Amino acid sequence: MSDPLPSLAPHVLLVFLLQVSLLLLVALALGRLAVRLGLPALVGELLTGVLLGPSLAGALAPGAFEWVLPADADQLHLTDAVGQLGVLLLVGLTGAQLDLAMVRKRGSTGVRVSLCGLLLPLALGIGAGFVVPGLLIPDGTGRGVFALFLGVAMCVTAIPVIAKTLADMGLLHRDIGQLTLAAGTVDDAVGWFLLSVVSAAATTGVRAGAVSLSALYLVAFVVAAMFIGRPLVRWAMRLAGRAGDGGVRVTVAVVVILLGAAATHAMKIEPLFGAFVAGILVGQVSGDDPTLWQHLSPLRTVVLSVLAPLFMATAGLRMDLTALADPKVLLTGIALLLVAVVGKFAGAYLGARTSRLSHWEGIALGAGMNARGVVEVVVATAGLRLGVLNIATYTVIVLIAVFTSLMGPPILRHAMSRVETTVAETERELALAGVARPAG
Repeated sequence: MSDPLPSLAPHVLLVFLLQVSLLLLVALALGRLAVRLGLPALVGELLTGVLLGPSLAGALAPGAFEWVLPADADQLHLTDAVGQLGVLLLVGLTGAQLDLAMVRKRGSTGVRVSLCGLLLPLALGIGAGFVVPGLLIPDGTGRGVFALFLGVAMCVTAIPVIAKTLADMGLLHRDIGQLTLAAGTVDDAVGWFLLSVVSAAATTGVRAGAVSLSALYLVAFVVAAMFIGRPLVRWAMRLAGRAGDGGVRVTVAVVVILLGAAATHAMKIEPLFGAFVAGILVGQVSGDDPTLWQHLSPLRTVVLSVLAPLFMATAGLRMDLTALADPKVLLTGIALLLVAVVGKFAGAYLGARTSRLSHWEGIALGAGMNARGVVEVVVATAGLRLGVLNIATYTVIVLIAVFTSLMGPPILRHAMSRVETTVAETERELALAGVARPAG
């Protein structure tokens, strides 16, 4: 007879419950404060982790900080698991709200924006990697590998941050919001692929076989999702819709999104990409059944109001901004921040203008694509783990992630106030609210 599974220690459970309660309470308060200041709630939620982490609470009240937010890895993994569930569902719901008809109609625009928004910051980041002081490069790390990694960190776009920002600002139904998500998805897919190349170079060197296998997995997953996953998900969602109350549909949608994430994770591809593709498959059901969004409305409320804020808060807990007290780190951070902002913003704006979008539409796309958020924090963590980054460089990249996420929303709001809402956008908004079916 096998031994029973060990139960969670009472103190571990107590600390976990206090952690979640504290993070949600502070995230709610700071999120509401941000809204009153004309910013998305995302801004306050990101600052929650900074205030409760080592940057402030850890310095002012170390005893209380260590009791409520201990450094024990097992304890932190509990909160991280809830946060990861939240971000996967957030990205999945974002994919479900992607209007593929509009993306296909203006596909060339999305391609131009994504390519320009990817290649320019990638090139500038690689160039900056060859000129930064050697103090910021760990011993034993080649400058070429470091430069390539820095380029990847500069070119990523945070789909979770973009999704939360657009949702908070009520812009998911706008064409610019849809194009930003589409272009950001391409950027992130390429960014995660490049990250795998850098990881291989930092450990065993770039091997053509490993790179080709990753690309093959990526293509195979997308093809399988289109030709196998799409009819299966459509059948499952229709079957779940017969229950009438919507609860079964919510469960099926969550399972589909998590299975998509699990599939790409098993292929050593970023699970966020799988969740996004799976969400797209779920959203395609709305073309035949406009009641889909009425049934999924409770899930969207829980994700946007509970799980997503918790994820945003936990993302800031590992940030230690006290490292910026070193003048060399601070000056390098400012220089790299300028490179990151100019590269991403100019690239997206150039792609928009070459696609004959207006000046303000280009500004809005640049502001949206410039948000790097937690995705860049994840990239920085990978670099630290691989030994490509040291603590100083890690702190700089985290600073870039936070600052670009904070500066995007006000610029986006200002630009979109000058872009008129079209009839198609209004109909799409009603459709996503479960009121009417979208045009086209």
